[in-house]
Order: sequence, then C-alpha cells, then structure tokens
Amino acid sequence: MKFVVDSGSTKADWLLFNNKQYLGVYNTLGLNPEVLNTDVLVERMLCNEELANLRTSIKEIYFYGSGCSTVHSKKVMRDALEKVFENADFFEILEDTYAAVYATCHDLQPGIVCINGTGSNCSFFNGNQVEQAVNSLGYLAMDDCSGVDFGRRLIRAHYFSTMPLDLKQKFEAAYNLNADFIKKNFYKEPNPNAYLASFLPFLIANKDHDFLQDMIADSFQFFVDHYIKQYPNHANVPVHFIGSTAFLLQDEFKSILNKNNLIAGVFYQKPLEGLIELHQKS
Repeated sequence: MKFVVDSGSTKADWLLFNNKQYLGVYNTLGLNPEVLNTDVLVERMLCNEELANLRTSIKEIYFYGSGCSTVHSKKVMRDALEKVFENADFFEILEDTYAAVYATCHDLQPGIVCINGTGSNCSFFNGNQVEQAVNSLGYLAMDDCSGVDFGRRLIRAHYFSTMPLDLKQKFEAAYNLNADFIKKNFYKEPNPNAYLASFLPFLIANKDHDFLQDMIADSFQFFVDHYIKQYPNHANVPVHFIGSTAFLLQDEFKSILNKNNLIAGVFYQKPLEGLIELHQKS
C-alpha cells in the first residue's frame, strides 16, 4: 500500500492506494518542515487515528509538500515519515510544485504553474522538467499574493488606519485584533504563516468592497510582474493555478491575466483529482 501526500502549511491530504486502486483520503494539519521540527511533524501525523492505524501497512510514500525544496528540509520530512511508517522502504519527497504540475499540465503540456494558497510559488514546466525563476524565501520575505500576504495586508491596513470605517468595524467584529494576541501568534505559537492566512476568509467574504478589490488587484499584479513574467515565454503558454487563494479569487485573477495578455489556464483548489489520476496510471 502507498500514500500520496499533498501538504500545504495549513492542511495535508493523504491519498491511500493499494497498487493502482484508490481507496480514499485522510487529512492532517499541514506538514511544512521549514517551520516545524521532526517531533511536531510526527505528532501531527499520529493525531489522525485512522492514519496511525495504517502505519505498518504502508510500503511507499510520495510526499509533495510546502517547504520541501532544500536538502535539509527534505531530510527533516523523511526523518518524520520514517518514524511513523516504520515498514516503508520507498520515499519520494518533492516540493508541492510537482503536485501542482502533475495536476494541471494535462498530458505533460508546457505551462506556468502557480501555487497561491497559504503561501505562493510560481514555476515553469517545459514538458519535462520544472524550472524555477525565483527561489522562494518563505513567508517572511515572499509568499506574495497568498493567504499570508492578504493577512499581512489586512492587519497592516487596520493598524495604519487605512481601512475604511465600515470594513474596519466588520474586521474588528470577526477577529481578535489585540496587539498582544497578534504578536503571540507571530512569535510564540507554531505556524505563524497559517495564522496570517486565517484572515483570508474575511477578504473572500467582503471581496466586492472597493478597498479589497484594489488590494487584490495590487497583490496579483505584483505577482504577475515579479513571478509570472520572469519566464521569457510567459505570453505563449497557459498560466495554471492551484490553491484556495487563487481558486476563490479566480474571477479577479482572470481579469488581471487578461489585462496583461496572459492565457488563463485551469484553477483548482486542490490538486487531488490530478494526483489520483496520475497514480492510478503509474
């Protein structure tokens, strides 16, 4: 039996296969080895009782995850997986870009593949390999046009008093915006990136407000200019998107793509469907 895992910083989906037969999906909290140590990763996996019960039956694990782009982070993730799945003898650990590529670039056609969820990333798939023009430095320096980015923008707009009063009142009613509480989540609690992304539902619910429309357009145009347009043939291939941020804001994204003469590809909230199809064939 094998697990195919698609993990972001917030959530992880565990697809169970027996040979090529898909058996179902399990869920855990996100497993990002750049922000979580081995012990926390193991604890999060074992919190799912059904998954824990399968730990001795799993022989292969294909793990596509946020934060799995460096040798060190891959080792942290593998160490955690080996502690949980003691009988597994095959591990493939790749960054989540590969899950997005396999899900969106049907029949392995070239395209630009963007991940806009809790964090963000942008890659070019040439039909054979994934090319990365921008090496992401994570949520502190990058993750533009993501849940993290919009959470940061909302908090700053509130504290700098640039948010319109009607929106500010709604925002204060929806969240604890006490400075000590926010800083505790930034510096004392695990997953500060996921905490920032927890403000995204407010933006989605109120996205028709002019202030937020401008915020969305500004964020995505920055992403287009600094990520998508890094690839020389950006105007000649479809631009695909994976992640809740892109999926829930796809109308706004498509409008900006059109203004930039870019080809809108597919928008998936999760790459599960494509991964299931891939691993049923392989």
